[in-house]
Amino acid sequence: MAEFIKIYNENPNPKEIKKVVDILRKGGLIIYPTDTVYGLGCDITSNKALERIARIKGIKLEKANFSFICNDLSHISDYIRQIDTATYKILKKALPGPYTFILEGNNNLPKVFKKKKTVGIRVPDNDIARMIVRELGNPIVSTSIYDEDDIVEYTTDPELILEKWDNLVDAVIDGGYGDNIASTIIDLSGDEPEIIREGKGDIDIIL
Repeated sequence: MAEFIKIYNENPNPKEIKKVVDILRKGGLIIYPTDTVYGLGCDITSNKALERIARIKGIKLEKANFSFICNDLSHISDYIRQIDTATYKILKKALPGPYTFILEGNNNLPKVFKKKKTVGIRVPDNDIARMIVRELGNPIVSTSIYDEDDIVEYTTDPELILEKWDNLVDAVIDGGYGDNIASTIIDLSGDEPEIIREGKGDIDIIL
């Protein structure tokens, strides 16, 4: 049974944030709000938790394209190669915001991701997500939670999410209704920015 934890985005309660972080540190899985859709996440340093997410998604862990949820730009630099000024300017302009940026990974990537050349980085414009990461002290590895319904791509109601995921995760955070449009994915690992998926974030950000 997953814990159902109510946290308000406008004024997240530090005690509730700490409760979520304790779950993550013990290798737990959480479903939490972002500035786009609800995400399924775990501590980047917990192999056991990473394996659990990969099992739920039905994929091999080393082949998974998970995003790293970071607190700010300085957090990002722990896991990516040095970036040029043009790339930095795009990140500075876009984050925090509804974007996933694909960047070249560095040698600090967790062991299971060592073979990956690139990594997806997010800094969501959501205080709950960023406070969890800040309190945890390292990124959350994250993936969107899809809905099996062909019409409803993402579930937006936390109570319905709890109903569906109750036996699969350790906590569902109720941060209010989520969005049903995912983040815009932009690949910044090549010579020119490339739009991989147009989502909530405005693609003009790279111009």
